Amino acid sequence: MNRRAGSAGSRTLAFVESPVQLLNVLEWAHERAPGAGFTLVVLSPLDPMTRGQLRRMSELAREEGHQVRWEEARGGAMAPFQTIGGLTGMLRKADRVVLGDPFSRYVQLLLTITRARDLVVVDDGTATMEFVAQLARGERLVRWHRKGGRPGPRDLVFAPVSSVARRRLTPHENRTVEIFSSMPMEETPPGVTVTANAFAWTRSRFGPPRITKGADMVGTSLVETGVVDGDRYLEAVRSLAKTHGATRYFAHRREATEKLHRLAVETGLEIVRPDLPLELIARRGPVGRTILSFPSTVVHTLPLALVGTDVRVSVCDIDPEWLTRNASPRAQGFLSGVTGSARDVTRLSTVTAV
Repeated sequence: MNRRAGSAGSRTLAFVESPVQLLNVLEWAHERAPGAGFTLVVLSPLDPMTRGQLRRMSELAREEGHQVRWEEARGGAMAPFQTIGGLTGMLRKADRVVLGDPFSRYVQLLLTITRARDLVVVDDGTATMEFVAQLARGERLVRWHRKGGRPGPRDLVFAPVSSVARRRLTPHENRTVEIFSSMPMEETPPGVTVTANAFAWTRSRFGPPRITKGADMVGTSLVETGVVDGDRYLEAVRSLAKTHGATRYFAHRREATEKLHRLAVETGLEIVRPDLPLELIARRGPVGRTILSFPSTVVHTLPLALVGTDVRVSVCDIDPEWLTRNASPRAQGFLSGVTGSARDVTRLSTVTAV
């Protein structure tokens, strides 16, 4: 057994579906359960880039003394039933469950099974801000970029499960709920404990980075989620890169290959597909003295991961003209809130994309 593993976390069960969630579970463990090894279940998605990052993050988790259980949770029609069936016993025995995405239908199903007295929600990016607000207002759990649309048939069928999950995430005398987050919280649900994620594990494990003179750009999946028009996005990236002398573009794991190819051809940027979450990539270095981003999680997390360095994070707002006709009515307000609530960043004027 790894010398850092202990018994204190043996009744703790963590579920992750993305590399960022896994990173934040490690940050939570470093802050709240140092030295305690526990079981970390990866509910693996299908896209290759996410799987690759999860494999690398799983290696880091094992080095920290945790047991990693890899589940092909989406590997066919029967996979969800087999996965949930195989995890039921562990769920019923767990005293504490740590999860990264309360909007996930998979996680919501698992929440209906667990009897854990302690629930912990770690960051899944900016979605955590919306989750906290919805929980505080007693609303149904809906991702921000879908809010405002009518529930589909699958939403209606799944509504009872979602309702149970929301009740599980509401603290009462027999259950505690903790939110471990680097995101700003405008309203906190009654009885919920909020613990700040300062990325202490990341800073202790990596860096400080070598800093280059140029600028790097961080990609976003807002085109893929149907929020931002693809042509407008490309023009905005081109303008930002030219203005600030950016040479590298760190792709979001959900960005489409065709879009990235077009960006490379039409902007001249070097497209980098990171093998780890960007917070670790930046902390390892080399990294540009300026990091350019649109509204996203990294405008909150990178300043924390890069504390004590000379790297500056600059964020460019999304022009309302870039939004697609199908974008949620809440999209502009939510994205503006992501930028406006960020600390230790430089706000850039919205670029012209024609």
